[in-house]
Amino acid sequence: MKALIISVTCGQGHNSTARALMKTLSERGFECEFLDCFEHINRILANIIDDGYQLFTKTVPKPYAAFYKRAEKRKKPELFSKMKATNTILASKLRNYIEESNPDVIITTHCFASAMVSILKENNVIHSKNIAIVTDFTVHPFWEDSVNFDYIVVANELLNNQLLKKGFKKEQILTTGIPIDTKFSDNQHNKIKVREDLGLDPDKLTLLLMSGSMGYGNIKKTVSILDKVNADFQTIVVCGNNEEAKHKVEKMRKSKKFVTFGYVNNVDELMEASDCIITKPGGLTTSEALAMDLPLIVVNPIPGQEERNRDFLLNNGAAVSVDETCPLDDVLYQLFKNPGRIVNMKECISYIKKPTSTYDLAEFISNLQFE
Repeated sequence: MKALIISVTCGQGHNSTARALMKTLSERGFECEFLDCFEHINRILANIIDDGYQLFTKTVPKPYAAFYKRAEKRKKPELFSKMKATNTILASKLRNYIEESNPDVIITTHCFASAMVSILKENNVIHSKNIAIVTDFTVHPFWEDSVNFDYIVVANELLNNQLLKKGFKKEQILTTGIPIDTKFSDNQHNKIKVREDLGLDPDKLTLLLMSGSMGYGNIKKTVSILDKVNADFQTIVVCGNNEEAKHKVEKMRKSKKFVTFGYVNNVDELMEASDCIITKPGGLTTSEALAMDLPLIVVNPIPGQEERNRDFLLNNGAAVSVDETCPLDDVLYQLFKNPGRIVNMKECISYIKKPTSTYDLAEFISNLQFE
């Protein structure tokens, strides 16, 4: 069987989900192929999409937030009709590749890629099974352009109502969760040993500060706040690709124990070593943390989908949130003064986590009836 997994590079989450699923499907005997659809159609367009996403979400987030809100409220205004026309043109450029690849199943991990495939499906151009994966704890407004898919995967069954309101049918919805690297499912690490290997006190409360792959947020400022909190804990700091931030943190004079990294491949170990994670609420990082039973302290959400991810986590008791009126030091003070809160958060996590998401989706795909 052949699987074509189509994504769009806007940050790393969509591609990481694709790679995680490809790995597990390959282990089950599938021939897997990955395609960045914009990269295939036009490399300049791909760069514009990725660079533009980073610019608007990191540097000038308010216009992106306004666009997202307008998209949520859309009826069929002119702007979004033009977007569908654009997707139709782009879909025609994707058609030849799909026909030549001739996959048994097409899996998409981004709403733009899904919209193109959905158009081809609607026009009876492709006849393979189609599965779309929503990589957030909310259903982005443009997913309603993918109602022609056979199936759509969401992070949790609590999102089903959002899909039904967007025109999906109950039988299309798969609630297996966002696919994550299976090392988060197969965790065999020992917390004490991991802490010792990292040079940390094995018995001390440990926080994990993650900025995401693109190094969002003022990491140095956050470390400074943590260092001044009147409590006894140690912190693992992950700066992602932000080498400048890593250098600044390492040069800081600090009274507490901080272990600092740049981009890492052992996030599962770092999560195992930790009691709490301070992070942006990206869909993939959130899924990984939940799989590891790690309560979240949410900071710096990207306007739009990550704000909705934050709301989902807060409403379901798995996280606390930092903002202008409740800064990080206050949030930590409240948590440390009420240790039962973390216990309660872990109990809430047990109801919404999907640690075997990748295995479960791969199992479902393996059992599909292909023509």
